[in-house]
Amino acid sequence: MSIAALSIGALGVVFGDIGTSPLYAMKAVLIGHGDISANHTAVYGALSMITWCLIIIVAVAYVGLITKADNDGEGGILSLATYLLRRMKLPKKTAAFILVLAMVGASLFLGDSLITPAISVLSAAEGLSVINADFETFIVPVAIAVLVVLFLVQHRGTEKIGRIFGPIMAIWFLSMAAISLPWIVQNPGIIRAVNPIYAITFAVDSPFIAFLALGSTVLAVTGAEALYADLGHFGRKPIMLAWMLLIFPCLLLNYLGQGALILAKPGAVTSPFFNLAPSWARIPLVILATAATVIASQAVISGAFSVVRQAVRLSLLPRIRVVQTSPHHGGQIYLPVVNTILFAGVLLLVLFMGSSEALAAAYGIAITGTLLLEFTLFLIFARRVWDWGWIRISIMVAIVGGLELLLFAANVLKIFSGGWFPILISTVIVIAMYTWNRGAKIVFGKRREMEGPIEDFITRLTDCDVRRIPGIAVYPHGDCATAPLALRTSVDFSHSLHEHIVIVTVKNVGTPHVDEDDRVAVTNLGNSNQRIEHILYKVGFKDSQNVPKALELAMKHSSTAGMDLQQAWYVLSVFRLEPDEENTTKEWPHWQRALFRVMERSSANRTQVFHLPPAQTVVSGAEILI
Repeated sequence: MSIAALSIGALGVVFGDIGTSPLYAMKAVLIGHGDISANHTAVYGALSMITWCLIIIVAVAYVGLITKADNDGEGGILSLATYLLRRMKLPKKTAAFILVLAMVGASLFLGDSLITPAISVLSAAEGLSVINADFETFIVPVAIAVLVVLFLVQHRGTEKIGRIFGPIMAIWFLSMAAISLPWIVQNPGIIRAVNPIYAITFAVDSPFIAFLALGSTVLAVTGAEALYADLGHFGRKPIMLAWMLLIFPCLLLNYLGQGALILAKPGAVTSPFFNLAPSWARIPLVILATAATVIASQAVISGAFSVVRQAVRLSLLPRIRVVQTSPHHGGQIYLPVVNTILFAGVLLLVLFMGSSEALAAAYGIAITGTLLLEFTLFLIFARRVWDWGWIRISIMVAIVGGLELLLFAANVLKIFSGGWFPILISTVIVIAMYTWNRGAKIVFGKRREMEGPIEDFITRLTDCDVRRIPGIAVYPHGDCATAPLALRTSVDFSHSLHEHIVIVTVKNVGTPHVDEDDRVAVTNLGNSNQRIEHILYKVGFKDSQNVPKALELAMKHSSTAGMDLQQAWYVLSVFRLEPDEENTTKEWPHWQRALFRVMERSSANRTQVFHLPPAQTVVSGAEILI
């Protein structure tokens, strides 16, 4: 696909979130802390702050630098953390620090995934009150109707509808510029607001109000984190070209137009975006804005699906059912459980908050927290991988880190006016991730003790008489070093085995994708007469964990050639977790053990996860106390 086509495609998926920020950002800056719209210094100062946030955070930090820190072309905080954890030799404390950053960053991104659809669709629906004040009562019902449709169609995937995302967003950005130009022409002096001196003057003139207003300017850069998360869809060059040639110019023109409008008509600050348009254009603009916010919401929802799948592959969350919505693109997935949780959360936010203004405070904490965490991980990457010197690191910390810290500090003051929500969501998710990660390690250790080394098992088979049954048995198993419990049980109780045994271990290697030619490694265990093979199936976090597919690939490299997969039996080792009443250590408290058991029982069926045919799958179980 050409660079131009990729750049147009990126308009919807990558820039949908930041592209709908003008709907609410300027309004939040000017009236979120007392109406300062009639203050010439405040308007120019707000425009200056928004402009330089876009330049420093989006253009310099993300488009210019952070998008270069990719994991085989894939971006996002978990992808970056995976690269550092699995490819770099890090001290234990550094690795633990990176894992914590990844957990908190991912949890904030998921909180952002709840707020973005709510604030975006609400802000578009609020255009109804500009058309006619009597339509204000329809804002929430219209927003809910749009969101219901949006979440109900998620299971269909975005492959087909995604083809029109780019062109619609291109029209959206050009329309933003078009409705702004007449106001800029009326007041060409507004262009001077891009000078950073106006932000400094505002801060000197009204330091506390300017500090609070700075906290709201972060709404203008929301989507920068999604820009990085969606890097793998299009690549860095198309994203960079789209930003420089269309996105940034149109955003800047729109914010300047809103500033010129507010100076001419201070009352327009209640809805500066829609008041830019002439009355005859407002109905089509509301429709276009609704389409743009749906696209922005879709991009964030898809990003949430990807983040959760990456978290599962990093052993931060239990297995979750993943539905592949496209046979051609591994990144296009649907997670029913995640979709349901997001849907319920977004609806509650819309009903509870009721307006984009009320959601703005909550949004700021989620965005600034994610920006800071991603920037910290980037600095570790730049130091460890690119070998940046401390002078270069210090410059980045002073400019980008200093601005992001100021934005975060300004939003901390809004905790009691809505900022508590993303903190609460993030805390719950981090506790769940920590509990699962720790519990999985404990259970894994107990499993290893029960199953024993594979070498000892093979030696035992050599020394004892075991009857071989015609056919093939496949044992999906998570540890290359141990014998599957179901295999060991078969020998212990029936003293028999199928004549051909295949142990399949699915290994997540920490990259987005593994080429099919490199996925399978086949090892013969014991002597050739025993016919026991081990298949190591390497997958990336965008690849399917399809065990029958692993067997098909292995048939090219081993004695499984010619094997009839229709006759194969798949045998799963399943462990039932029960309370360990004797374990009362403070390090692993009762409530956390109970939470882990609940999460384990709610995890997806491994038959579905590994794409096993149910009619050919049997289960052998055991009990683990935890």
